[in-house]
Amino acid sequence: MSEHLTPRSRKRLAGFWRDRRGVSAVEFALIAPVLVIFYCGLAELTQAMMAQRRLSNIASSIGDLVAQNAQLTDARRTDIFTIGSTIMAPFPTGTLRMCLVSISSDATGKDTVDWVENNNAHANCPANGTVLAAGVIPAGVLPASQSVIMAKASYGYNSPIKFILPSTLNFYRTFYLRPRKSEKVMRVS
Repeated sequence: MSEHLTPRSRKRLAGFWRDRRGVSAVEFALIAPVLVIFYCGLAELTQAMMAQRRLSNIASSIGDLVAQNAQLTDARRTDIFTIGSTIMAPFPTGTLRMCLVSISSDATGKDTVDWVENNNAHANCPANGTVLAAGVIPAGVLPASQSVIMAKASYGYNSPIKFILPSTLNFYRTFYLRPRKSEKVMRVS
């Protein structure tokens, strides 16, 4: 094929290959898709981490609010769950589940659920009066003849971009707090 090129055509072709004016545009065209994928991925992962942190904050906060008082009333329960939902903002709260449980241990170390309060039907909450199997409460958290407040929260995070995280990520947090003003937090209607 080079046999058919005139000297002038050969000179233009050689000049074309040496011309560096469009190199930046070509390099950008090759790198831009990778950079966009990295950016979207980092944005999605950052948002997921923020949602997970807020969930941890919710579980510790609602448990702490219950543990600060000697009794839990209906109005206070409603306020506590409202506070939990508010902490989750600006994330949507449709998949937010919260659960508050008072657990007492007798002199033999048998752990029994005294009362349970749910918000949005938390699936992992034990039922009232349930005797918990050994190992459900971590060792050292609930000594014999004492009580503890267990706060559970779960959240299904759905990325608005769905580029890197197309499916729901489910986060779960559990906190245990000892009552501060009494031996046990009583549930009052």
